[in-house]
Amino acid sequence: MIKLDYFSKSITFIDLPKFTFCMLIDTHSHIYSEDFNSDIDEVVQNAYNNDVKKIVLPNIDSGTIKRLIDLSISYPHICYPLMGLHPTSVAADYKEELKAVEYWLDKHKFYGIGEIGIDLYWDQTYKKEQEDAFRYQIKLAKSRQFPIVIHLRNSFDEVYEIVKEEQDGNLKGIFHCFSGDEVEAQKIIDLGFLLGIGGVLTFKNSNLSEVIEKIDLKHLVLETDSPYLAPVPKRGRRNESSYLMYVAQKIAEINHIPIEKVAEITTLNARNLFGI
Repeated sequence: MIKLDYFSKSITFIDLPKFTFCMLIDTHSHIYSEDFNSDIDEVVQNAYNNDVKKIVLPNIDSGTIKRLIDLSISYPHICYPLMGLHPTSVAADYKEELKAVEYWLDKHKFYGIGEIGIDLYWDQTYKKEQEDAFRYQIKLAKSRQFPIVIHLRNSFDEVYEIVKEEQDGNLKGIFHCFSGDEVEAQKIIDLGFLLGIGGVLTFKNSNLSEVIEKIDLKHLVLETDSPYLAPVPKRGRRNESSYLMYVAQKIAEINHIPIEKVAEITTLNARNLFGI
């Protein structure tokens, strides 16, 4: 792969908000996916040029592990891999998938367990299996003192109850792609978890701004969920980590503070969580 030129400014997005140098961390990105096969070097360079200096990569299933690891090896000081089984990949063979998770945890350096959780939006056929896989991976995380990154869709109550039961003071992580109300936000915070805030915050039909303005920044981390959920004004396009700037800018506007302050606090939150 092309080696990243840390000082190159040849690739940039002139419409992105610019500010005094500081660092952002994209705590949830799938830029190892096939959507980026043709231009991954440019995508990483774009992120770096726009102050997104660290990118956390949650896994999906056994079919994505090779690309995940390859990218983290190519950019070891930028890309930080997690290992886990995504709930939408949980099926009848989920125990074999969990064996792959454990195998790779012993073979490579990872920074957490993810993306794990429960998704009842598309299909509830394997709800019980999803719950079993979720609990199993939480226990893996606790045994290794790893944070977890939680995916939930149409499943807040189910996820919350499991995390609450498993919380023994040694469990920490992120509720990824938070888009709930103030009550749900407070429940997550009370569990000792962070809220992952991404492009949904910028959507005109979202009420998330009203929730976020009431939450201290110490409870937030930023994410893109690339290639999904691109923020305004890139909505409808393939998302990428460089677009994290739009999310940071929106939070700054909501709180009436400089974007540098948003970057400072959310970056510290992510660093402390993942140890990066």
